[in-house]
Formats: sequence, C-alpha cells, structure tokens
Amino acid sequence: MKTVFVTSLLVASAVAFAPSPVAKSKTALSVTNLEIIGGATAPARNFDPLRISQLGDDSTLAWFRAAELKHSRVAMLATTGYLVQAAGFHFPGMLSSDVSFESLSAMNPFDAWEAVPDAGKAQIIGTIFVAELTTESKAQHYTKGGPLPEIVFPKFDFSNIDSDVLEKKRCRELNNGRLAMIAIMSFIAANNIEGSVPLLAGNAAF
Repeated sequence: MKTVFVTSLLVASAVAFAPSPVAKSKTALSVTNLEIIGGATAPARNFDPLRISQLGDDSTLAWFRAAELKHSRVAMLATTGYLVQAAGFHFPGMLSSDVSFESLSAMNPFDAWEAVPDAGKAQIIGTIFVAELTTESKAQHYTKGGPLPEIVFPKFDFSNIDSDVLEKKRCRELNNGRLAMIAIMSFIAANNIEGSVPLLAGNAAF
C-alpha cells in the first residue's frame, strides 16, 4: 500500500493547464511530431535516447504525452504533499474516531498512509478513479485527435490567456512535473532502501 500513498495525495489525476490538441495523422513519427505536441525545452530538447516516441503512430505519441502529463501532475502533488506531511503541517481535529490529524503529522508519510482507516483509503482511491474516468470519457479521445487530459475539478478557463503565454506555462508544467517525478521516486527509494539517496540519509521524514 505504500506506493498507493503517492496517488492518495491527489484528488484528481489531472490538474493544471488545459492542453493543446494533438494531430491525429497516422504517419510515422519524427522529430517534427515531437515539436508539434510541445514540451521540447532546454537543456535536453526532445530527449528520447531509447526512441520510444517512434513506437506506433501519432495516437501512440498522444497516449505517451497524456501519460507523462498525468504522472507529472500526480508527482507534483505527491512531492508537495510528502513535504507538507513531513514538515508536520496538518488539519485540526480528527480524521476518524480514533485517528487525529495531529497524530498522522508526527509519522513518516508512508506510515501515516498505513494509519488511515480502510474506509478513508477507499474514498481517496474512489475519488481518483472518478477523476480518471472523467478525463478518459471525452467525446473525442486524445488518441483520436481530441485534447489531452484537462483539469477535472475545480474547472479553470484558460481561453482568455495569450497562446504564447499558455505555451510557456505548459512547458513549465512539464519541466516541473519531470523534476517532481524524480523527486518522489527519490523519496520512495530513501524510505524503502536505506542509504539509496545519500542526501536524505538520516532524515526522519524518510
């Protein structure tokens, strides 16, 4: 259940900036395709040493980008949630009849997840499932030319934002998400494998 903790910090699996549409042509993929979907930023533009982007067609590439977006957004919230929990910040009152938020804040974040009653875990995972179902149940799926996963709730309107500004924000979201994926993986490794992350060794939060 430890790995489920990462996603439990998320009440919606897709939150952030509204994405741009993806072309649905079935031609062979190329660097041009990677440029079109955005996210090619310095210092490693279109970094793909294993050439994963060349698997399948453009619908496959759209699926890869959607997966990257979702994992990025989950990782950003998971990293933030882990750090907030580890710092001891918490809600007032009781989580359940016998578990207080204060008691959870004194625990390692993974231990805190284990202490959450099963009913609470089910509610969290159920909410994530509804959010995921919502993003995957669009009239035109992103693998068929539709927009990539958008915000679930709360709903934001980005229609009045300049396209260049929005594109920069999309790139920032991807870059921050990529860093957050590395961060949360480091947290998990430090918690489960002693000494695997030297900078976190001896830290009570891990």
